[in-house]
Order: sequence, then structure tokens, then C-alpha cells
Amino acid sequence: MLSPFACSASRSRRGFTLVELMVVIAIMLVLLSIGIPIYRTSVVRSQEAVLRDDLYQMRSLINQYTLDKQQAPQSLDDLVTAGYLRQLPVDPFTRSDKTWVPVTDDTLMSVDQQQPGIVDVHSGSRQISLEGTAYNTW
Repeated sequence: MLSPFACSASRSRRGFTLVELMVVIAIMLVLLSIGIPIYRTSVVRSQEAVLRDDLYQMRSLINQYTLDKQQAPQSLDDLVTAGYLRQLPVDPFTRSDKTWVPVTDDTLMSVDQQQPGIVDVHSGSRQISLEGTAYNTW
């Protein structure tokens, strides 16, 4: 005759019950529903940080170019051809280096400046940031 312990031991070797599997799947779904939005937000935050840095660098190089050459660049490609940039950075939201929007102005930065041109640059993206402002206004 079999002991009661032998019968329960043979049952536990068969596998998981449906209830146990459903509990595990429910826990996994809860963890995923928490993790995926956090992951997406962190990706957008990193893209925003890259955009801020690219804009800061290009703006400072536009100022350096203007002060060095006594004329503002007429296009962003002037920064590349003059050696201030190796290549134009890729906008993290449009994924292109052709979508930068240069801002031209007739004001002169210095007394020695001979020709007006680009004074600022913005992203070409129409998306809204996590702060609620459009990227093309940064």
C-alpha cells in the first residue's frame, strides 16, 4: 500500500497548475505595465538631452564663427566647411541632419561684423516635449 506522502510527491512532479501559471503571468503583466512607460520616458529624456546639447554646441559655434570671420554663417554647412564641425549633428527627433531650422537676423554681433546671417538654430521637429513645449521652440 502507498503512503499518503508518496501520492503527494508524485503529484508535485507533474508540473504547475493552471492557477499557478495564471498568477505568474499576472505578476509579469503588472511589472511590464509599470516598466514599459518608464522605459519610454527615459528614452525621450535622453533624446531631449542630446537635442539640448546639440543646440547649445551649434549656437556657440555660430557665435564663434561670427566673431572669428566678422560675418555670420549663411548656412549651417558653412560651419562644416570652415572646420568648426566635422558634420552637422543628427536631430534626435527627426533623425536627420537636414531638418535643422536656421534663424537669420539683420543685427550684427560686433562692430567689426560685415555681413548678417544665421544667429540661431532650432529643431525641425513638431513634437511636444515632456515639459509641454514644442522642440522647434527650444
